[in-house]
Amino acid sequence: MISVLEMKGITDPKVLAAMAKVERHLFVEAPFVNRAYEDSALPIGHEQTISQPYTVAFMTQALAPKPADRILEVGTGSGYQAVILATMGCGVFTIERHLGLLTSARKMFDGLKLRIASKGGDGTIGWSEFAPFDGIIVTAGAPEVPESLKKQLAVGGRLVIPVGDRDVQKLVIMKRTEDSYLVEEVFGFKFVPLVGKNGWS
Repeated sequence: MISVLEMKGITDPKVLAAMAKVERHLFVEAPFVNRAYEDSALPIGHEQTISQPYTVAFMTQALAPKPADRILEVGTGSGYQAVILATMGCGVFTIERHLGLLTSARKMFDGLKLRIASKGGDGTIGWSEFAPFDGIIVTAGAPEVPESLKKQLAVGGRLVIPVGDRDVQKLVIMKRTEDSYLVEEVFGFKFVPLVGKNGWS
């Protein structure tokens, strides 16, 4: 899996080290364990998926997290992305609207002895009590970038979010400056829809 990521252009050694350390097979359902290290998305229930390893690595590299950064994740899912970030030394705050997935992810965090703050709810409105965040990563496709998330980003922080229609999205990478946002776009991604007040209904 790591050699595939390198071949596809993932160069951040901290991202590669974290993805080599975290065992992806722990986060997939039993019928798919033999495919856990393929570079493909896999179902995790509730019509959700665990993103393909390349997507996780690309988004994490784009986020450019540093140890002790406070990171908000919108869409806990299996917990895999949150564990990657925690393994890199970040303080992770994660929100999931499917309580069944959240319960499973919390058991995973406890089993791995990781302190990850989590709650059930609408991730599109963010988690204002703990803002501002050094990074925000959204693991579902939004129709546009929620203003609530932009406002919760610290100056110098990065927001990584897929934006588009329900079929295909571009990955938007925003860096907040003192008075504006620098935006980069990368095309050709596909995520489940981001549902919530500031997402899809």
